[in-house]
Amino acid sequence: MSSPVSVTILGKDYQIACPEEEKEALLSSARLLNSNMEKIRASGKVVGLDRIAVMAALNIAHDFINLQNKEDHGMEDINRTILQLKEKVSAFLEEDRQLEL
Repeated sequence: MSSPVSVTILGKDYQIACPEEEKEALLSSARLLNSNMEKIRASGKVVGLDRIAVMAALNIAHDFINLQNKEDHGMEDINRTILQLKEKVSAFLEEDRQLEL
């Protein structure tokens, strides 16, 4: 069941309907967004709430994509290592089989 959760972003309060089990994730997301937006506003390079929000969204999306890419490369490394181990075991078993003949 959803219940309203209050979050504050750049001094503005927002009420967001959220299932109870997702409340902590929503609050963490709001803190991350608020922090990102405050940094952008403090830099003085971006003016206007809508532009600050877009820049914060782009920064967060960029970080997310980088994290995904790192995880994907990590899986590629693991899969490559497993394949190499499999080839070594196969080569060893083949060599052992040839010694028996």
